[in-house]
Amino acid sequence: MTAIKRSTPLEDLGQVPWPEITDSTGSAEAIPVLLTTVARGDADTAGPALGQLRQRICQYGFVVGQATAATVPFLWELVRLPQVTCRVEILHLLRSIADARQWETTAAAYPKLLRRREKYVEWERDARHAVRAQRGVLRHLLDEPDHDLVRASRELDATLTGR
Repeated sequence: MTAIKRSTPLEDLGQVPWPEITDSTGSAEAIPVLLTTVARGDADTAGPALGQLRQRICQYGFVVGQATAATVPFLWELVRLPQVTCRVEILHLLRSIADARQWETTAAAYPKLLRRREKYVEWERDARHAVRAQRGVLRHLLDEPDHDLVRASRELDATLTGR
């Protein structure tokens, strides 16, 4: 009998150099803890952890930073797990990230922004690309029995396809 390797949620978190990248608060080293809390937490702990994560990677619902693109694949991973209690909110966060154009819009008016050490516009584009890269997941979510999850999936799909 062959053993089946079960993959644990978020097992690739250690592949990202979190202390070396930044989020809206400074070092992004707290992001793995927040993601793990969302993955393992009940509604009382997962929701607040996702709220903190949102503030770190998509502040005010439209300002993304360096750690955002690195976090997005883990959000997609979480949204696929039926035991995660805040999947609808994760889809809303992914939609906010996909819609983010704060830095790009600002750089159009103030091109000096493009010469800064911080690569705000690049980080924003990378984050949007990271969301789009896994949009195939939405196909599977449309078959879920949770109507709110299906609606949030359709809304994110509309954002990603421009409909």
